[in-house]
Amino acid sequence: MKTLRSHHCTQVNESLIGDQVTVCGWAHRRRDHGGVIFIDLRDASGLLQVVVDPDAKEAFELADTVRNEHVLTVTAKVRARPEGTTNPDMPTGMVEVYATEMEVLNRADPIPFQLDEDDVSEAVRLKYRYLDLRRESMQKTFRLRSAVTKFFRDFLEQKNFVDIETPILTKSTPEGARDYLVPSRVHAGEFFALPQSPQLFKQLLMVSGFERYYQIARCFRDEDLRSDRQPEFTQLDVETSFMNEEEIMQMMESMIRDLFKDKLDVALPAQFPRMSYADAVEKYGIDRPDLRNPLTLVSITDLLQDVEFKVFSGPANSPDGRIAALRLPQGCSKLSRLQIDQYADYVGNYGAKGLAYIKVNDLSQGREGLQSPILKFLPDDAINAIMERVGAETGDIVFFGADNAKIVNDSMAALRNKLGADLDLLEGEWAPMWVVDFPMFEADDKGNWTSLHHPFTAPKVDQLQELSTNPGNVLSRAYDMVLNGTEIGGGSIRIHQPEVQKLAFTALGIDDDEAEEKFGFLLDALRYGAPPHGGIAFGIDRIVAMMAGMESIRDVIAFPKTQKASCLLTEAPGSVSANQLKDLHIRLRASAQPKET
Repeated sequence: MKTLRSHHCTQVNESLIGDQVTVCGWAHRRRDHGGVIFIDLRDASGLLQVVVDPDAKEAFELADTVRNEHVLTVTAKVRARPEGTTNPDMPTGMVEVYATEMEVLNRADPIPFQLDEDDVSEAVRLKYRYLDLRRESMQKTFRLRSAVTKFFRDFLEQKNFVDIETPILTKSTPEGARDYLVPSRVHAGEFFALPQSPQLFKQLLMVSGFERYYQIARCFRDEDLRSDRQPEFTQLDVETSFMNEEEIMQMMESMIRDLFKDKLDVALPAQFPRMSYADAVEKYGIDRPDLRNPLTLVSITDLLQDVEFKVFSGPANSPDGRIAALRLPQGCSKLSRLQIDQYADYVGNYGAKGLAYIKVNDLSQGREGLQSPILKFLPDDAINAIMERVGAETGDIVFFGADNAKIVNDSMAALRNKLGADLDLLEGEWAPMWVVDFPMFEADDKGNWTSLHHPFTAPKVDQLQELSTNPGNVLSRAYDMVLNGTEIGGGSIRIHQPEVQKLAFTALGIDDDEAEEKFGFLLDALRYGAPPHGGIAFGIDRIVAMMAGMESIRDVIAFPKTQKASCLLTEAPGSVSANQLKDLHIRLRASAQPKET
């Protein structure tokens, strides 16, 4: 049987001049130049120019019917391109092939968009994803993704990590987001859950004695979506025994540093800076700050406790309140009132009721050199103290957030990021860092303690006693890697002693019966010689998106969901038959009845 292909397109080069080759691919573009037809043939490796002239009668007649995206096989002789027609920017730009035979393997209907169009809506791209993935930029992105995951595998296996798969059908356990539930046909009224992460299984693997585990793991979370969230996503999951947080962080930092050098030729810092959670929230309002942005928040709560202006005095005297100032550098006082109003609307999306400001037109003139609607409400000593603390200079503008601490932190962190981008303030291209010393617990709206990471994170060794007496003061042995304001990896040392795990459950309001019901298998395992262990998980989708310069992780996932968690390609989720539901012992409400089979 005759082979369909002897060479890939980009394998055809000057060394093959005079030889006959057979190539296959898609008609990327067809041009008719004065009786000679040119076809840019595209396969997974790239483009090759095919020339067809009337001397090859059958091939020429067939080429005249070819349209974009027809699938072809071409037998041709390799020759040098005529002088003046070479393209040194293409791998095949010095040669072309003269077709002697051609066959159309499959014809293509007119496609809904051209592959070189840049303004195609995302909805159309996702509906016809198989066409979207033919584009050169998407092909490059997914080859990069493949190279990244291979790099991770090679790095970890060189350090004696073992790749082990953990279950997809598992038990519903609290990990901070809603589970995707899978009804059981065999066990009526009972459900599996798709894993939010392999957390508990990788801890059990440490108890099993493997010591070093990794997995490219598929995870599922039923949560509200953003550009960096998907209901199903991929993470690099790592767990180790007999290593402390310093050793794990150093190894993982080395892995990310080597990845960027190998794939992007980018030299990340020899030592990633570290910052405590408390300092990050104080200076940036967020636990994943973008250190390329020089803007910082300055707390001025204590300076405004005695003013009569209730917008400031209220939060200043509230135990949960905060007033933070954000100083923009010289020249920014030229922002118009319209621009300021637009920023006020922007922070409103984060719960802020407004955005106070002071323009510093001439600092040497005191109050007279300042411009703001709020100046009339503030005494001179408060104004002077604010200007001194924020380090104001002539030409600056200072924005203020005043409310409960969470609203201030959320809104001012978002404003800082937006101003940094809008005013082109970012310095450098890559800014990795570690955030450490997280609180182990945080209070929810009802005042109950919840885990800041997950309930299996170990507390600081010297704070074990406070787990039962003062949980809010306990810091955890957790660590997050942040890059350009995005958390790309998070991990911790885990609790390996059953009595400490019970203390953590108690602090979370989980009594012995509930702990046994939900986590009995873990508590049992910890009783049989569990080693000290810890690990980390990296978001592969986020890392690849950043490396490829994509704004959304949807562009690095082959078949992603929309922001409404639906698949435009397959139209999932969809209804199922009444018989299927009957097998699963499920009855729908009247408003969502299935189709009859």
